[in-house]
Parts: sequence; structure tokens; C-alpha cells
Amino acid sequence: MSVTRRGVVKGGAAGALSIALAGSLDSIFQTSAGADTGEAFGYGPLIPDPKGVLDLPKGFSYKVLSVEGDPISDGVVVPGKHDGMATYPGGRLGRTRLVRNHEQGGSGTKAVARPEWTYDPAAYGGTTTLEVDRDGDLVSQYVSLAGTAVNCAGGRTPWGTWLTCEETEGFTGQTKSHGWVFEVDPTGRRTRPEPLTGLGRFAHEAVAVDPHTNICYLTEDASKPFGLFYRFTPRHHRSGYHAYMAGGTLEALRVPGVKDLSAVQEPGTRLRATWVKVADPSAKQTSIRKQYEDEQITRSQKLEGAWWSRGKAYFVASYSDTGAGAAADHAGQVWTYCPRTRTVELELVFKPGGRFDSPDNITVSPYGGGVILAEDGDGEQYLIGTNRRNQPFAFARNAANDSEFCGVTFSPDGRTLFANRQSGPGATFAVTGPWHRLRG
Repeated sequence: MSVTRRGVVKGGAAGALSIALAGSLDSIFQTSAGADTGEAFGYGPLIPDPKGVLDLPKGFSYKVLSVEGDPISDGVVVPGKHDGMATYPGGRLGRTRLVRNHEQGGSGTKAVARPEWTYDPAAYGGTTTLEVDRDGDLVSQYVSLAGTAVNCAGGRTPWGTWLTCEETEGFTGQTKSHGWVFEVDPTGRRTRPEPLTGLGRFAHEAVAVDPHTNICYLTEDASKPFGLFYRFTPRHHRSGYHAYMAGGTLEALRVPGVKDLSAVQEPGTRLRATWVKVADPSAKQTSIRKQYEDEQITRSQKLEGAWWSRGKAYFVASYSDTGAGAAADHAGQVWTYCPRTRTVELELVFKPGGRFDSPDNITVSPYGGGVILAEDGDGEQYLIGTNRRNQPFAFARNAANDSEFCGVTFSPDGRTLFANRQSGPGATFAVTGPWHRLRG
């Protein structure tokens, strides 16, 4: 099924859709001279790094922080598989705190934390909290949560904590159930290794929280069948650490007439969104995504990053493949959900065979109105930027290996972009430069 610019849905579902269009294919699939190298817009072409670590545009520089295996304290080292991340004010001298995930299940450089911050001693994942000064130099770090599994992405809360998400539905040989969301206090004072069960047990990816209502939106990366996009409405609308412990209502997205978001291929397509209550959020007997027939729900292959900005929840579908059962092929989509209009809108799509593919983590840039995407695709790996017209450009390239980028996020003052290389080994970068020089 395809959705056209005129709102006609082939297959007889046109009456079920409410569609408005804004944007242009020309602004999404730019083909003018120099576009493929970043010379037409963005920050200009990438300059090869003589150290072979990170290629950046002219005027930008990076520092490497917190590499996998670096010593932290006696017997404790930086865990492996760096992933999702967010930043917080450090409270003094212009410092910044970062909370970073480690996407490890039952192997790797294990996250080791204090017993009061450890959920399941048999699991290898967790989070590390870093503190950096205003020059981007590492001041201190510690493992702030351990005993969790496959901590992929997550989300920043309006009250200044980190929601770290387990991308799994459980492992054999571990002592507790997995597939939950946990809350980490960047100050370390209030963290408790207790799952927020109201947010469901599934292969979580990321979370975006509406600061006006504290409603959060969650992505699921799963197959057979594909995952869902969720909304959690807390029972109490108060803010603060443990606000979600009281539970609430978990629902899944349904776009009437659209079973699979990959069927939508034109940027600017806006669709009416409804929500279906989840009967068993804890998935005690059946995975949540298997509790629905395809006609009851809207699915998507490879739902990944999420971010809240400009009154909307941004969320990413990394790719879709008709050979795996998707409705249509694409190499990445960026969607938004607007609670005010109760619509989802396709903001950006990458065509198969192009320069960029498989976007994962996402953040919204404070410069120029675009986003920055962390690529997890084939071949060379990029940080992909967009300008206010949704024109994509290469902002950074992993010059060291083919490991994915992840954890892309700006410092609270917007001066520094932090991002992770997941492996080979895992490392965190602090990038600074002339952010206001954005072209286009």
C-alpha cells in the first residue's frame, strides 16, 4: 500500500486517513552538485583526520573520552559497547554530566557497580556517568547502574534523569527478568535498580518525554512480528524521580488504514494517530507485539531512536526490507508524533542505495532547525545532519573502523556535541566548532 501526496491510499483505505502535506521531495532527496560530499549545504566537506579517528568539517575538532577498558577504580574499568546517552548540567564551573548506556547482554567488558546500584549480578549491561569540564575534558566517571541487559538507547526526563532501556525480552542464565526501563539519577543520589514496570517489558529502544504532560513515547526494535510505537500515560502527572513507579496506561500506535509505516514513502505525509491499550504490559505470557493481529495495530521494522523537541516526539525507523516482510523498502525514516494535532508525520526518508542508510539514535540540533542522526548501516559510518529544509549532509565519519555511531546529544549549553563509537573499542567523543556556520 502506498500513500500519495493527494491522500489517496491504494487498496481502499483512503477514507480512514486524514492527510496533510508539508515539504517537498526535492528538499529531501537533494541531487545538486556537491550535495553528496556536503559541499552544497551543512558544514562543508569532511577533512580526513591524520590520526585516523574522526573526520570532521573544517573548523571542528574532537576529544576522545572514556574508552572501553580505561581504569575507573580498583578492579573496575569502563564497560563495553557504548550506546545511548544524554547530558545534564554539572552544577558547578560550567561542567556537564553524561549518562551513557552499555549495550551488553551476557558478554563483553562487564559493567560493575556498587551492590545498591546492581539489579542482576549475572547481566553485563548498565550505565556509566561521566563529568566533563567546559573544555570537554573528562573530570570523573563511575558505573552508575549495573546488572541490566542490552542497554541500547533511552531518554532524558524533564526532571533531569535518564531512562535507560533494555533491548531484550530476557536471557537464560540470568537471575531476574529483563526487557525493562530503569531510571538513573545523574547525581547518583537517588538511583535504585528497580524496573519501571508500567513502561512495559519488550525490546525497548528509546524514550521521548513530553515535558508538559510527562507522557512518554517509546520505540521497539523487534521482528516476527515487527515492533510497535508506544505511549505511556502516568497515573500521576507529578514530575520527579520515581514519578513512573506509580504506573499508568501503556498504549500502542494505530494509524487507521496503515498496517506498516514503511508503506508511507513521501515526506510531509501526515496521518491521523489513534492508540490501543496494551492488555498485558508485563508480557507475562505473550510478547506485547504478539498480543495484536496486524489489523489492530500499526507496525514498523527497526524502530530505533527517539527525541522530544518543538512539541513533538521524533522517532526513527532504521530501515525496512520487503524481503523480511515489510510493506516497502527504505534505508531510513524519521517520523514525528504531535500530541496537539494527534498526527504522525514523515519528516525524512532515505532511499535504498544512497550514501546514507540505517539511522539509529537521533537528537535535534539547536542550530538551524535540523536533526543529527547516528548511522548504523553498511560500510562507512556517519553522523548525518539535516538543515531546516531536511537536506541531509555528512557531519562526521568514523575513520577508525566500521563500528556504528550512537548516543548523539548536545551539551546543555549547546557548545559541544557528544557521540559514541560503539566498539573497536567503544569511545565517547566531544566535538566543538563553528555550529552557527550551517549552510542552507
